[in-house]
Amino acid sequence: MSDDLILEFCKIHIYDNYMVVTINEGVTITSEENKTLTHIADTYFKNKKFVYITHRIHSYAVDPAVYKETSKIENLVGFSVVSSDFKAKSNALVEKLFLSKPFEIFDSLEEAINWSQSILNS
Repeated sequence: MSDDLILEFCKIHIYDNYMVVTINEGVTITSEENKTLTHIADTYFKNKKFVYITHRIHSYAVDPAVYKETSKIENLVGFSVVSSDFKAKSNALVEKLFLSKPFEIFDSLEEAINWSQSILNS
């Protein structure tokens, strides 16, 4: 399965057991955007384990309170950030403190996908 969605604030690529989300430049992810992303995850991964991969190509902000809600998604088994930008990685280290799910940071999308497959199989 593979599907592409284009929303006002991001692009999403849906695969069998993971989603890759690229947030647009300058966006702030608040509970409103998070509700939309959660709804999409519920639609595509209902009763199925999945991993959320955020591909940080652009600069954007995340309200840390979002991670409290994201932690409640039962079938979310992992969360990863892909970026080669030092600032984005530093921000991700702080964000990691707010999520009670496995959370990793990678330099490449390939690494994140490989990690998602390993965590889904464990």
